[in-house]
Amino acid sequence: MSGGLVGSELCIRACSTPAPAVAQPAAPAAEAEAPPPAVPAPETLAAAASTPPAPSPAAAAPVAAKPPPAPPPEAPAAPPPAPVPAPAVVAAAALTPPSMEAAMPPPRDAAEIDREQRAQREQAAAERALRERAEQEAQQLQQQQRQEAGRQEAKRFEMARLEAERAEAVARQEEAARQEAEREAARVEIARLEVERQEAERQATAHEEAARREAAAQQAEAARREAAERQAAAARAAAAAQQEAARQEAARQESARAEAARQAAERQTAAQREAAQQQQQQAAAQQEAQRREEIARQEAAARAEAARLEAERQAAAQRAAAQQAAAAAQAQREAAAQAQQEAARQEAARVEAARVEAARLEAERQLAAQQAAAAAAQQEAARQEAARLEAVRLEAERQAAAQRAAAQQLAAQEAARQEAARAEAARLDAERQAAAAQAAAQQAAAQQAAAQQAAAQQAAAQQAAAAAAAQAAAAQQAAAQEAARQEGAARAAEAARQEGERQAAAAQAAAQQQAAAQQAAAQQAAAQDGARTEAARLAAERAEHEAKREERLRAIGRQLDEERARRDAADAAALRDPQGSPLRRGRLFGLVDNNEELVRYAEAWARKIQLNSNTFELVREAVKQPHTNPVVTVAIRADGSVESVTFVRTSGVAAIDEAIPRIIQSLANYPAFSPALSRQYDVVEIRRTWHFDVAIRLY
Repeated sequence: MSGGLVGSELCIRACSTPAPAVAQPAAPAAEAEAPPPAVPAPETLAAAASTPPAPSPAAAAPVAAKPPPAPPPEAPAAPPPAPVPAPAVVAAAALTPPSMEAAMPPPRDAAEIDREQRAQREQAAAERALRERAEQEAQQLQQQQRQEAGRQEAKRFEMARLEAERAEAVARQEEAARQEAEREAARVEIARLEVERQEAERQATAHEEAARREAAAQQAEAARREAAERQAAAARAAAAAQQEAARQEAARQESARAEAARQAAERQTAAQREAAQQQQQQAAAQQEAQRREEIARQEAAARAEAARLEAERQAAAQRAAAQQAAAAAQAQREAAAQAQQEAARQEAARVEAARVEAARLEAERQLAAQQAAAAAAQQEAARQEAARLEAVRLEAERQAAAQRAAAQQLAAQEAARQEAARAEAARLDAERQAAAAQAAAQQAAAQQAAAQQAAAQQAAAQQAAAAAAAQAAAAQQAAAQEAARQEGAARAAEAARQEGERQAAAAQAAAQQQAAAQQAAAQQAAAQDGARTEAARLAAERAEHEAKREERLRAIGRQLDEERARRDAADAAALRDPQGSPLRRGRLFGLVDNNEELVRYAEAWARKIQLNSNTFELVREAVKQPHTNPVVTVAIRADGSVESVTFVRTSGVAAIDEAIPRIIQSLANYPAFSPALSRQYDVVEIRRTWHFDVAIRLY
């Protein structure tokens, strides 16, 4: 059995290497001519089998090791199968040792040849199986290489897609930033337009107020002119009364002259009767009587002439005195009118000066009140700031024991501070409204006082006119009484007529006074109605202003809510698809947020700026100028470096706006993100309102 195995192995080795010395076409002829070989003896077979041949490198190469398959792209074509040698040649090659290649093989039997052929067929089948296995391995290797190339290509395509998506995300972020900048510019423009509209409304209100004051001044001037006209009318009435008194005095004098003439005639008649009696009594002395009568007649004529001349002289003197009195009265009336006009002008000037002085005092009082309110607000802000700093210090001490409890306490304090700030803002707004209402009430009171003063002036003028009328009436009454005493019963009817005229004049004066009083009451009521209308208008304007302010605040709240919703949606989308954005950004645009890590980091960042006293020196001189508290957004990377500084609202002072980025950059780098925060965000945007008093405050 062992000899057979050794022989088979030798046969396989011989068959695996073709014999170059044997020609393939000549083999059948040699087999046909050669006699059948004799079967060698068993000893010979054993010796041949026991002698191992020296294998050549070419024959031993296929059996010793299988060559590794070449890569598919460079793999050569499989070699053609070696030609199967003739059985005789195979047997000779198998039984002939290398050292005895020239010797002829011993004869063999058919069974051995059959075994050798079967072994050759098995060897060929094994070689074919090896070749098929090698081809299969080559195909598998080629398939693997193709799959690897496909994977590499797919990976390259995926990397290109990710790069394109990243570029698209950057473009989206830039577009979002541009849109945000445009929205911010639009908000700034809207705020500017709102400020301009409010300024225009304020100017329009000031113009209306000036026009209203001008109208009030015109009304006061018209009232003053009307009072002057009434005074002039009263003066004219007084002049007419004086003329009437002069006329009555002339009539009285004329009646006195007639009475004197009548008395002279009566005396002459009495003298004639006495002369007649003397003629009757003294018949003897007729001549003497005649002479005396002639003398008496002459004397009476002389006396009558003298009386006539005296009466004429007295009448001329009375006329001259009446003319002088009329001229004096006219001069007095003109002087009185001028004095009244001068007094009215002085009174108007005094009223105007008093009004200007009252306005100045009111402006000074309001300015003092505003300054006091500003000082109180600053003191309150300083006190609140001191309280806040104390709270921050206590909060820092509590954070050493328990950070989470400290964060919750800080949030509670921040909410309380916001509530206090809101209450303070509400208080200031209420004070402003109260001041506006007080100013409106004072203005209405001033208008009402002016109206009352004008009414008082009108009433005084009317009283003066009434007094003048009363004096004229009294003078007329005295003249009537004197005429009644002098004329007696004959002038009773004239006195009654004059009394009726006086009563009519008094009734007319009373009616005029009552009409003037009614007019003053109507003017006062109109002034009060105007004041109430003005107060109602101011209240309506305040209500409209408050409604517009509430509407603006609601619009700003809605806009902030929409921006917050968009940011939350963007953050949620970034968390769902991390490849959609190259940087994960967190935003804190207030003091409170659901993310406690983000709130703690923002508070630590703000404390670093607030507690550094050297930074305030950069803006100490600039903040003395009138400015607006700026709103700044600072973007900080995970390593604590500053990515950008963006102004949401500028201060209006270039020095302050330039100093803020320098302050932020001078304190970099800031603390790095905590592990929990860095797992969520790559960049954090913190928005704060910068307030400057004795230090930098971030709200």
